[in-house]
Amino acid sequence: MMFRFSHIAYFLIVFCCAFTRVAQAQTEVWLDAFLNKVEQQVSKAKVPGYSMVYVEAGEEPRYFSYGLTEAKGKPVDEFTLFRLASVSKTFTGGLAGKLVEQGKLDWQTSISQLAPEFGWDQAGKANITLEHVLSQSSGLVPNAYDNLIEANYSFNRILNKLADLQPLCQPGECYTYQNALFGVLEHHFRLNNVSYSKLLEEELLKPLNMRYTSVGKSPLESSTTWAKPHVLTRNKTWRKTRVSNSYYRFAPAAGVNTNATDMGIWLKAMLGERPDVISSKVVNDITTPRVRTTRELRRRGWRGHIQDAHYGYGWRVYDFDGHKLNYHSGWVKGYRAEVAFSPETGAGFAILMNAESNIINQIGAEFWISYFDQHQASKLTVKNERQPVE
Repeated sequence: MMFRFSHIAYFLIVFCCAFTRVAQAQTEVWLDAFLNKVEQQVSKAKVPGYSMVYVEAGEEPRYFSYGLTEAKGKPVDEFTLFRLASVSKTFTGGLAGKLVEQGKLDWQTSISQLAPEFGWDQAGKANITLEHVLSQSSGLVPNAYDNLIEANYSFNRILNKLADLQPLCQPGECYTYQNALFGVLEHHFRLNNVSYSKLLEEELLKPLNMRYTSVGKSPLESSTTWAKPHVLTRNKTWRKTRVSNSYYRFAPAAGVNTNATDMGIWLKAMLGERPDVISSKVVNDITTPRVRTTRELRRRGWRGHIQDAHYGYGWRVYDFDGHKLNYHSGWVKGYRAEVAFSPETGAGFAILMNAESNIINQIGAEFWISYFDQHQASKLTVKNERQPVE
């Protein structure tokens, strides 16, 4: 019996080592091919710069950067700051989930309690809760008053106008993506003499040692190395533009800045490597499907691979060719960003770009197509090399 147990244990060790060697070898092949293709694509599109990070459970993050912060600027590297835009919502989901776990918030808290000054009760929307805000299922018209955010209407004026809207459906029944509505969280924190930025720092950023991540325009522009925003001209060239402050005012929706270094830390935390800071329960809660998002099935670059799509709490949840993939993208003036991780395989990927280029859709999709293909190939290779235990 002892001999047989030792024999099996030895086989398992050999099998694991073989799988690791095969996986590492195949990783280098597909990753090099992917990176070469990306560089060709962005060079052709004349994208100013990008920074990417790839993480695997238990391994050090790997960083890949390209281009400059601006014309004649510094080379982009893993320390270069970018705006996250709506990828900020993944941090807001994590923060809210942690505060709920601590008993400081409740998913069922009504927005009339979170931001009582704006007349949600009178407007008949008191049944919209924190859960509906974070899961994009409030029932209000999609992207309600984003135009007013961009027109720099005051924070309070926008929330007052939101309270006057008539819902398209009952809360929780349909997917209606929002940015302005996330302002109720910022307002709630202010009522309690704290800010979103301060809470994010205390609860997540400082414990995770994400020392480059910040909230707001000033920390971005005061950084020693940050990527300047670029917009496309009529001549199809990229022109540097000013940083817009509009969405920073609704920080829980789109106010976070970071770099590839800290995104690697964030992905590691989402993959369960920092349960001392963010528990597996919180990660599971915020990445549990809450409302179906059928429009995502037609997502440019991803069409044909997304078999089903939902929104959790600050994260999109995809069925990507049979694999669960937690994802979010972001877009504000001059910047694009994407982040995703596979909980079943322990891999994560993020790309930050200082241009409003749609090529980012293609890059993100191609990464995960290549990744899952090689992951499956690694499993099959090892399976074929296995010897039966006697």
